[in-house]
Amino acid sequence: MKEDLKQIPMRVKELREILEVPVSTIAKRLAVDEDTYCKYESGELDIPISALYEIASVLQVDFTVLLTGESPRMNTQCVVRSGKGVSVDRFKGYSYSSLAFNFIGRTMEPMLVTLSPEKTAPLVTHDGQEFNYVLSGKVKVTVGAREYILSAGDSIYFDPRLPHGQAAVEGQATFLTVINE
Repeated sequence: MKEDLKQIPMRVKELREILEVPVSTIAKRLAVDEDTYCKYESGELDIPISALYEIASVLQVDFTVLLTGESPRMNTQCVVRSGKGVSVDRFKGYSYSSLAFNFIGRTMEPMLVTLSPEKTAPLVTHDGQEFNYVLSGKVKVTVGAREYILSAGDSIYFDPRLPHGQAAVEGQATFLTVINE
């Protein structure tokens, strides 16, 4: 785990303790047992992106606070130059870059996702709606019991309360995801 990524579980634990939110409350909201949640906070297990969103919601903080330790600062626009998004590697073969991390009160989370064909992350669920647009390569998108192979220029909009996930097909792939919660 990169040094900056080690800070995320520490921030989560510190905020939870400051706000006096019991482990059981967050574990229940994430639909995981307390032992698994404690492993998230200790850094023994990577915290899935969907879980980080849910934790931010429970703690009533912006997702950016968990990622960077700082609050967003922009309230009319947020420009993120190429390669300058806040990067998070949560699973082997998955690299996320937040593209609006510095905008206050955003209602959607646009992220650039790069997938390597090495490994498929577990399926996740979360509230809201999700949009994926493939920029390069091929991406297998699983939504519920259905699988779709998308190529550059293809997109999918779906209900993320259904178990879902993405995997690279035939080499590296990059897609834009926009999550509205």
